[in-house]
Amino acid sequence: MTCFRIFTLGCKVNQFESESIQASLTNSGWEPAIIEESCDIIIINTCTVTQKAAMQSRQAIRQAIRNNPNARVIVTGCYAQTAPEDIQQIKGVHEIIGHSFKHKIAEALLAHPNKAPTQTALTMVRKIDREQIFKQTHSIAISDRTRPFLKIQDGCDACCTYCIVPSARGQSRSMPMEDILLKIAELKSLGYKEIVLTGINLGNYGRDLSEKNGCLKELLFTIESQRLIDRVRLSSVEPMEFDKDLIELIAGSKTICHHFHIPLQSGDDEILKKMQRPYSREKYRQLIETLHRIVPDAAIGTDVLIGFPGESDEAFENTFSLVESLPLAYLHVFPYSLRPGTPAALFPGRLGADAIKERCRSIRELGNRKRQSFYKNAIGQKMEVLIEHQREPASNHLKGITSNYIPVLLNGPDELKNSFQIVRVNSMNANGTVSGTILIN
Repeated sequence: MTCFRIFTLGCKVNQFESESIQASLTNSGWEPAIIEESCDIIIINTCTVTQKAAMQSRQAIRQAIRNNPNARVIVTGCYAQTAPEDIQQIKGVHEIIGHSFKHKIAEALLAHPNKAPTQTALTMVRKIDREQIFKQTHSIAISDRTRPFLKIQDGCDACCTYCIVPSARGQSRSMPMEDILLKIAELKSLGYKEIVLTGINLGNYGRDLSEKNGCLKELLFTIESQRLIDRVRLSSVEPMEFDKDLIELIAGSKTICHHFHIPLQSGDDEILKKMQRPYSREKYRQLIETLHRIVPDAAIGTDVLIGFPGESDEAFENTFSLVESLPLAYLHVFPYSLRPGTPAALFPGRLGADAIKERCRSIRELGNRKRQSFYKNAIGQKMEVLIEHQREPASNHLKGITSNYIPVLLNGPDELKNSFQIVRVNSMNANGTVSGTILIN
């Protein structure tokens, strides 16, 4: 029996795509390897969003080859799409597959499982800007997670000057709504109670489709009105994709989670202009304050990019003060990473690594305080929690997640896994771990 292993770096979209490939292979009788050294085939699904991610992708490729000298090694993902010539220099790679062909990896492997490697890596990469149709695997992506991802959109039409993603993923493309509804119904039939809708630019969903296929707001309304699944969570949505109608739909919904990830990147207007982000700090403030007013219990998270070329002390302080003043629940903080081929790579005013590191440390501390404050506000409240399949390793307690993205540890039997329970949030320890008690109905 053929054994395989998939290594995944990067975002939720990559994770979903790896799970789709795995599902196709396992459904055809192949076996996921438990011990890495026993692999016949290894797939490395790479990331290149930062220099560090590209470096980690190279390391993962080399480590897989060292540990599996007899395995057929296939490299795919964003690093394979943008830098196939770099991967060709790594001895032991057999195939390099770009995004245009990624959805057919399982199909090709099943058709040619024992294909002999060539002296030079077979490279199947073409310009991603040619892609206009959302491509998907036939198999539903099944994972060990209680809350599986469902990719409904790919690519990005934005032109942020720091970002390599449009070069890696191409223009925005959406899954037709009828396909989404069928996949959600299938996931529910498999026992899942919550799904996470994800994409490269999720808020842009549907704009490349005909009017009858709708937009993100119409998709969410349809899922809600047809009661297709118990809970739907959104991954990252850009600030310009939110409007009052969408917010009010979510506020009145019993299905859509009160959890929003809305990237800021910078709180300085000049830096936002240089980034080509289409909003101001004041517009962002108004959005977050409106969202908080209409959905007061919502967990609102954000991305912050630190050390963009030209970011002065004052510009950083503008970002820090804006984040500090807003009702945010958590931050994802990223140091600026020069990406060749992006406009920002040529911008003057690059900051030193030490300055960027110190600014990241400072704003991450602010993020930790924000998170703990948000969790503390939940103490004493009754909340619905979805109990996850995996217990928390350190304590062996059950762990669950609230609609507004608070992880809660609980005492209880395994029979409660993958069920909704009403919980009273009791406490938060010094490490920010939240504990609660399951209330008997």
